[in-house]
Amino acid sequence: MQQPLNIQIKGQGTPIVLIHGWGLNSAIFQPLSERLAQDYQVIMIDMPGFGVNSHITTDDYSLANVSQMIAAVIPDKSLIIGWSLGGLIATNIALHHQDKALGLVTITSSPYFVKEQNWPGINPEILKDFHSQLKLNAEKTINSFLKIQAMGSESIRQDVKAIKALINQHPNPSPQTLDDSLTLLETVDLRSKVNALSIPVFRLYGRLDSLVPKAVVRQADKLFISTDSYTFERASHAPFISHADEFYTVLCDWITGKIINK
Repeated sequence: MQQPLNIQIKGQGTPIVLIHGWGLNSAIFQPLSERLAQDYQVIMIDMPGFGVNSHITTDDYSLANVSQMIAAVIPDKSLIIGWSLGGLIATNIALHHQDKALGLVTITSSPYFVKEQNWPGINPEILKDFHSQLKLNAEKTINSFLKIQAMGSESIRQDVKAIKALINQHPNPSPQTLDDSLTLLETVDLRSKVNALSIPVFRLYGRLDSLVPKAVVRQADKLFISTDSYTFERASHAPFISHADEFYTVLCDWITGKIINK
């Protein structure tokens, strides 16, 4: 029997679940969670093999199984927030575990991350190189990814420093976990499925983001039905770090309008 994932809970009220992105861990949300916990119950969760769940691994690192493992330990009727790869997982939970999702927020995420004809995204050669680099030096690969995440930000050095300080609170994931979860980022395609979402959805982007370029917003607008979106004009891939005050205000304004008072 698969060991259940550990979760970290702060505050009381409507449950808000925070799911991190590739290569990092739930500590990335520590500053945001402390603010949200003043009014809500905040559940931070690490994907299998990451953070406080670094000791919990799975032979089936598929979108369906990872989503099931997370859904099994979060409350019903939660606002599920996913950043980057976490946005794919959050979306999949909302699609297939509908009792769990009161609403969905994706942060600098995309229903499909890989660039192809008529779809903007990450150059597949970059992801291929990451797979190769992980076999040689996993820590160096993560550092390279952090720099790409912050690229375009006016505060790139401060952003990378802040992210490193947060995620270093937890153990590093194994190269195998990094490789398996990178494959999720590389292969999952929810473009044909997101129009089935029937809950409130809020999509957040950074105009300077090099991983989820602004052209994704226009494409995603065609796929999602009746959703809200907001672009942080001066932010890159981690607006909740680089523009923490604006991010918190925008998110809470949407929550109170779309979730609490819907």
